Amino acid sequence: MRVSDLDYELPPELIAQRPAERRDESRLLVFDRARHEVRHRRFRELPEELAAGDVVVLNDTRVLSARLRLVRSSGGSVEVLLLEQRGPETWEVLARPARRLRVGELLRREVDPVHGTGSSVELIERLDDGRWLVTLHGEIDGDMPLPPYIRERLNDPERYQTVYAAERGSAAAPTAGLHVTPALLDELEHTFVTLHIGLDTFRPVNSETLEEHRLHGERFSVSQASWKRIEAANRVVAIGTSVARVVESVAERRARGAADALEGRTELMIAPGHDFEAVGALVTNFHLPKSTLLALVMAFAGIEETRELYELAIAERYRFYSFGDAMLVL
Repeated sequence: MRVSDLDYELPPELIAQRPAERRDESRLLVFDRARHEVRHRRFRELPEELAAGDVVVLNDTRVLSARLRLVRSSGGSVEVLLLEQRGPETWEVLARPARRLRVGELLRREVDPVHGTGSSVELIERLDDGRWLVTLHGEIDGDMPLPPYIRERLNDPERYQTVYAAERGSAAAPTAGLHVTPALLDELEHTFVTLHIGLDTFRPVNSETLEEHRLHGERFSVSQASWKRIEAANRVVAIGTSVARVVESVAERRARGAADALEGRTELMIAPGHDFEAVGALVTNFHLPKSTLLALVMAFAGIEETRELYELAIAERYRFYSFGDAMLVL
């Protein structure tokens, strides 16, 4: 698939800069594939779109305060984003700017570049794509890692967490779940999986074709009890692309008899042509152009159908990206 097929034009004013006042007051664009029908609803009305026996699956990862603003001994500023813990004090990070950094350097907090206050980072090994292995000294005490297209200050950091976030480890929120409230959760037959969102989820595709884009992999886990509920469901409703990746990864691993099917790392690229083994409905936000997330939505809803839905969402002034509105594909 050519990456240009994942491109579209979005008016900048439709990029949501703040969450809806109430999580479940976000708009919900419903696309019924069987009837080829579209409905405009509110997220609080999600239960009315589901059927008996549907099981809603959510990603219970919790976002870390993972953006560290540090300085080199020379005084130059470096932003470090914690991506994944690799050992007791060892992390894979994304560093910017990364070109002049050197193995062995100690990066300290900007608030006190001489003595250091709070966490500091020692560079251990240069990887690719701006990534490093580092030793983290101190606690994780950075800022909430909001995407760069959100320019307004977030007054309440918990609004970039789902209400059911439990397992610490993500560098970004599973944004489809940001619309769910405790009251709405009580109305839904649901279970949880965990995928710690890292570089794969938000890294743009810079190659000409999607097949050339390499995934680094993200950690996931599913309990035996959760998988039994998923297997017994009349229909699996994935709340977000991260859930879809987990459920499809486990289904694929089990089909080939993998002993570690319920946990590990997934490098599964879901793109048009993917045969969905487990996911029967998808709730998802509106994603960036030229992204693997948009490719997953196209795989589920159809390429031309997704283009039409995005054109409709723009015409109807839906809000896009992390704090934006959502879409339900049945």
